[in-house]
Amino acid sequence: MAIYAVGDLQGCLSCLEKLLDNAGFQPGRDQLWAVGDLVNRGPSSLETLRFCKNLGSSFRTVLGNHDLHLLALARGHRSPSQKDTLQDILNAPDRDDLLEWLRHHPLVISEQGFTLVHAGIPPQWSIRKALKRAAEVETVLHSEQPGQLLSTMYGNQPDIWDKELEGADRWRVITNYFTRMRFCDRNGRLELQSKMGPATAPKGFAPWFSHSNRKANEDNIVFGHWAALNGTTRRSHLYPLDTGCVWGGRLRLLCLETKAYKHVSCKNIRNHSGAHLEHGS
Repeated sequence: MAIYAVGDLQGCLSCLEKLLDNAGFQPGRDQLWAVGDLVNRGPSSLETLRFCKNLGSSFRTVLGNHDLHLLALARGHRSPSQKDTLQDILNAPDRDDLLEWLRHHPLVISEQGFTLVHAGIPPQWSIRKALKRAAEVETVLHSEQPGQLLSTMYGNQPDIWDKELEGADRWRVITNYFTRMRFCDRNGRLELQSKMGPATAPKGFAPWFSHSNRKANEDNIVFGHWAALNGTTRRSHLYPLDTGCVWGGRLRLLCLETKAYKHVSCKNIRNHSGAHLEHGS
């Protein structure tokens, strides 16, 4: 059995199928782990969800910001933006089954010597602490009242963890760490406006993985979310998988056993209108 981890799919099913074929992936024998953002911006979000769900026990994923956004849209807690490509899912006859399946995935997985998360682990948390904090949000999301989270998760404040936080503020900062973080300061204060590469870090901030006091510094962390990294951090124990598939870059696959990457080019990805997607849209 091989375990593969794949970068942000964002509705790019044709690239995924090609990459899995190149890797010799066999459902039932192998497992595919995803770093979240299965949907949105790309051309085939509905088909991507169906494909992943149909893999059954051969597929696992953590949730990304676009996945949570879909769940909030479906429950009426958010209005779609012009950039969203999610309407096919919302109109699908099997939407309820797909959304319930998606909703019951975690924010963090830590197994087989690797930790899987969409955006990252803030410097002040060990992996053990991150799993504990993730479980708080997952308990609400997986409950009979997920709207408690989905209706209040949007926003950039509070921008730093405080153990005295309660309710929506507490859930929001935890969710932002795991699904939206790129830059923060050494104490974990978030800067959520900047989306380009490390060289563009605002004053006083740096990539989350670059802080010398980071408690998870020796842990293997597999993450996505940050296409502008172009798949490199220049640091050991880190495996960045978002290589800009939806923007016409590549889709990246990591074999956990060998730590080797495979890629396919996604230059011809188009959105539903037929227009080429542009980075940052």
